[in-house]
Amino acid sequence: MALSLGEGGGGSRLRRQLESGGFAAGEYVKQLSQQSDGDRDLQEHRQRIQALSEETAQSLKRNVYQNYRQFIETAREISYLESEMYQLSHILTEQKGIMEAVTQALLLQADRDDPALGARRAAAADPFLPLSAKEAAASEEGRQRTLTTLLEKVEGCRDLLPESPGKYLVYNGDLVEYDADHMAQIQRVHAFLMNDCLLVATALPSRRGAYRYDALYPLDGLAVVNVKDNPPMKDMFKLLMFPESRIFQAENAKIKKEWLEVLEEAKRSRALSEKRRLEQEALPRPPPAPPESTNPFDGEEDEEEDEPSAEEEAVDLSLEWIQELPEDLDVCIAQRDFEGAVDLLDKLNEYLADKPASQPVKELRARVDERVRQLTDVLVFELSPDRSLRGGPRATRRAVSQLIRLGQSTKACELFLKNRAAAVQTAIRQLRIEGATLLYIHKLCHVFFTSLLETAREFETDFAGNNGCYSAFVVWARSSMRMFVDAFSKQVFDSKESLSTAAECVKVAKEHCKQLSEIGLDLTFIIHALLVKDIKGALQSYKDIIIEATKHRNSEEMWRKMNLMTPEALGKLREEMRSCGVGNFDQYTGDDCWVNLSYTVVAFTKQTMAFLEEALKLYFPELHMVLLESLVEIILVAVQHVDYSLRCEQDPEKKAFIRQNASFLYETVLPVVEKRFEEGVGKPAKQLQDLRNASRLMRVNPESTTSVV
Repeated sequence: MALSLGEGGGGSRLRRQLESGGFAAGEYVKQLSQQSDGDRDLQEHRQRIQALSEETAQSLKRNVYQNYRQFIETAREISYLESEMYQLSHILTEQKGIMEAVTQALLLQADRDDPALGARRAAAADPFLPLSAKEAAASEEGRQRTLTTLLEKVEGCRDLLPESPGKYLVYNGDLVEYDADHMAQIQRVHAFLMNDCLLVATALPSRRGAYRYDALYPLDGLAVVNVKDNPPMKDMFKLLMFPESRIFQAENAKIKKEWLEVLEEAKRSRALSEKRRLEQEALPRPPPAPPESTNPFDGEEDEEEDEPSAEEEAVDLSLEWIQELPEDLDVCIAQRDFEGAVDLLDKLNEYLADKPASQPVKELRARVDERVRQLTDVLVFELSPDRSLRGGPRATRRAVSQLIRLGQSTKACELFLKNRAAAVQTAIRQLRIEGATLLYIHKLCHVFFTSLLETAREFETDFAGNNGCYSAFVVWARSSMRMFVDAFSKQVFDSKESLSTAAECVKVAKEHCKQLSEIGLDLTFIIHALLVKDIKGALQSYKDIIIEATKHRNSEEMWRKMNLMTPEALGKLREEMRSCGVGNFDQYTGDDCWVNLSYTVVAFTKQTMAFLEEALKLYFPELHMVLLESLVEIILVAVQHVDYSLRCEQDPEKKAFIRQNASFLYETVLPVVEKRFEEGVGKPAKQLQDLRNASRLMRVNPESTTSVV
């Protein structure tokens, strides 16, 4: 074959041919078919092309893997470089701030030493600083006029922004506001930066160059954060004003940089001016000269009055950490550093504990109290049920502990218990009602009592030193138990479950309730009080069912012996009667598989003992009379029927058989019922004793042929 290709050179020629730019697959196949000697040549050529394809694929995989490794290494190096650049930028920013603070401190000290030199330096450094009273008035008037002109364009800010001699406009410009969560554009705004506040206004579409007031933020409570560019979102910065934050986008990177610089400079100037004001107020001032008086005791009184005044002015509020305290609190709140914020407040309270309440101290307290209210609001929101309820009770410990440190123990207790109530309610609602009722009750009890136990332990940990809060926890536990019982009763009693199922469910609930005794909390009496109504209804309902069934069997009674047909059936009946407490049942069995008792009496015995066993599982003192009266009513139906049959029956054999059944009821069944009731309740029942001791339970007219029930 002309195009037969072997290994080595043939493979290289084939590869070059396939890689050539003018390669045409159709022409190549057509030419190959014409020159081929047969099907075998085409198969061999196809195998070579397939091998070349696999070799090319492997080569591509190796190249991709190598490039991927290089990409990962490059990305890691870029990340390291970015981290180092960020650290370097942070260090340079800190150095710049330190140098500026040192320079300002030196200039301030020099100004104190030589006021004339300070005035000349200020005049040379600031071209806007007036050199004369006339120039000062003109400059101030110009700034006021500019501010007034701009603010006239903003509707609704005249009353919110009172005019003051020291207020002037620093910077203004258009910005675009974005949603902080979804980064979607909200609106276009115009921002006015004054020397003490930032005004945000929205554009009026109906009037060009006019705006409507939107918000006003003091610089003291404003934090500026640079937002890293993430195309297409770029040239953005964030303003943090508790409890909200807003994101704005500048027109370009240059304007964004200008906004960041002027905001930081305005905040710094505001803090510096406030610091100077506090220092001036802290300086001792000579008291005014008192008027001359002829009273010789006035001098002593003045000296006594001057002493506390000097003490009031002796409070040093010029410390750097005190000056920066409000802003540091804003940063801690914005960064959710609640512990740091409370630590700062404790430090301030400790510093001012033995200091007199001078006017500067009162002003500082007022500014700090505003931050305390903001911090409290954030902590309250952290404990609100609207927040995520995951994490269990421990997730609330951080907010609760900080509220307690702020002196808000009562509020912390209330919010903690509301949060846990919502969590318990949510957990109960999320339980699926599927399968058997007993299985659901097991899950319900596990979820509820485990949550209650964890809440109690966490409450004891958080409020260990607040004994007054424990009463609130007991009230909360009672209300939570009521919510549990509502869900329990809806599933167990409203759905008309059998008495045995209800007894097992109540038993499970009691066993879980006993777990709370580990922490000294006993709520058994509460669950009894809440369930007593439903259990009474269940007992009376089941009593009525037994009475109706007994009456129905009595109406069909033929007074015949039972023939169980097989020894197995007789043995099963013996076991059933033995489990009911009837140990002498063998004396009532006859030859083969006969039982010398009526089917009605045997069925009544089994049903009555089963009712008594299930009722004792539900028993607590509040149900004593209900259970006792139900037993008496059930027994009366049977013994009255036997008494009536004895009076009406004329056949001697049947009458003897009826007497044998009556003897079984009086001498065997009733003592067993009385004994089992006393064992389960803990005390004997006089009504059952009277019922057993009476030879006849009811006197009937011998001539009567109707049963009195």
